[in-house]
Amino acid sequence: MVLNNSNERHYFDWAATAIPDSSIDPPAAFGNPSSAHKEGRMAREALEAARSRCAAILGVAPETIYFTSGGSESNCIPLYAHLPRQGGGRIIASAAEHSSVRENVKTLERLGKAVGIIPIDSSGRVTPALLAKTLEKYGDVRCAAIMAVNNETGTINDMAALSKLLRGRDGPPIHLHCDMVQAVGKIPIDLAGWDIDSASMSAHKIGGPRGIGLLYLRRPQTKGLRTSGSLEALCSGGGQEKNIRPGTENVSGALAFAACLEQYAAPARISIDIEQVRRRWNKLLSAFKTIERCRLIPTERELDDKTFSPYIVQAAFKDIPGEVMARALDDLGFAVSTGSACTSASPDRPVLAAMGIADDLSLEGIRVSQGWSTTDEEIELLLEAIAEVLKFL
Repeated sequence: MVLNNSNERHYFDWAATAIPDSSIDPPAAFGNPSSAHKEGRMAREALEAARSRCAAILGVAPETIYFTSGGSESNCIPLYAHLPRQGGGRIIASAAEHSSVRENVKTLERLGKAVGIIPIDSSGRVTPALLAKTLEKYGDVRCAAIMAVNNETGTINDMAALSKLLRGRDGPPIHLHCDMVQAVGKIPIDLAGWDIDSASMSAHKIGGPRGIGLLYLRRPQTKGLRTSGSLEALCSGGGQEKNIRPGTENVSGALAFAACLEQYAAPARISIDIEQVRRRWNKLLSAFKTIERCRLIPTERELDDKTFSPYIVQAAFKDIPGEVMARALDDLGFAVSTGSACTSASPDRPVLAAMGIADDLSLEGIRVSQGWSTTDEEIELLLEAIAEVLKFL
């Protein structure tokens, strides 16, 4: 059935980008929000309305929301803000971070900033014990970058527990930045409750357009909260977004992002969706566990394990390189990937290596990710396609 219908496509690479939601068509606001005339004022009103709508869904104040070009830029801004600080201390990041964090930490090190790596366990997770050990190793940490959901394995970090550990330590406050690109609209999040200083999000991961992102920045230190205060952005220009991110604002993109958050990230929607998504994913995981040549990455992942996102799974098929499996499935009409789309040109899998995954198993890994429109039938068809590939590879 799969082989005879090669024109039909089935999308299982939602972690790279979501299928756009065609119902989200924000009204045009062509004026420059910085202009004083009526068209500019209308654009400014639309932009601020989008900001307020995003803040309402995320449960934070509108003034903590800044629009950017995407998740990568939203990750970079807080990191580079620590570069010019005299005696500003060390930046540490988990070994499982997205390349937009991992590679920029390396750049900061080349620029003379002290950096360090937070180890992860075999599941790809930063545990409080591993974070505490890292803080003991480096006594000068002022910024820690830890992602909420890993983009390759779906591993979920307990951000509340990690934040509590940081806030409970003596000494200068530590800025906690969280890459939430794979968390928003997928799992319940609590920016205020998790006590996070900054967070990154991207519209195209939840059905919106590319080129629009969001940076959450908590306000300067408040009584009773040990935060790092406001950030000093390195890039300057026209002063847009309160000097955090210069450049004429993408008003249409901001409105689309707000609509996507309202559509997919509302707490009530997530609580309904996540149970359906888990049920569908358990069907796939159960089948994978019965395939002799298949190994889940990490191998300890079990059904209904709520410490993993039900939207992403990493699996390896013995003696079949991941790139070969992905191409074979593509020929049969199924879109999967071998890892992060941002590093698809490289065969290296640094996240899996940091988890202690053997090189041969790592090279055989593919990432399968689902979305809101994925169906049970598509899961069955994917399993049939994998069975076909295993017959001739």
